[in-house]
Amino acid sequence: MSKEANPPRVAENEARAVARMIRVSPQKLNLVAQLIRGKKVDRALADLEFSRKRIAHEVKKTLESAIANAENNHGLDVDDLIVAQAYVGKALVMKRFHARARGRASRIEKPFSNLTIIVREVEATA
Repeated sequence: MSKEANPPRVAENEARAVARMIRVSPQKLNLVAQLIRGKKVDRALADLEFSRKRIAHEVKKTLESAIANAENNHGLDVDDLIVAQAYVGKALVMKRFHARARGRASRIEKPFSNLTIIVREVEATA
């Protein structure tokens, strides 16, 4: 008589990883996420390794977590994985102030972001 368990959030051939409260604006993080969308995971890891963006290290850690989830929790083959989705969301924004001339103040906003990466197993084409 109890209610059913939560349905899985991803399909059988998918795995995901979420990084929350990343200290960068969503616009800047989306530039790095756009770099890896639709690529095979080994190529995406190589691109992130040699990216000059500061936040590429955090994105690489999240991608490696998604790969580990696919292998350990879902039993997927790592060699056949692609980055199916990589999307960015807004988290909180810290508000600070900067003292200016004549006793005035200007606002400084320090945004945070969330990153979700979903990897999918595709059949290898011969």
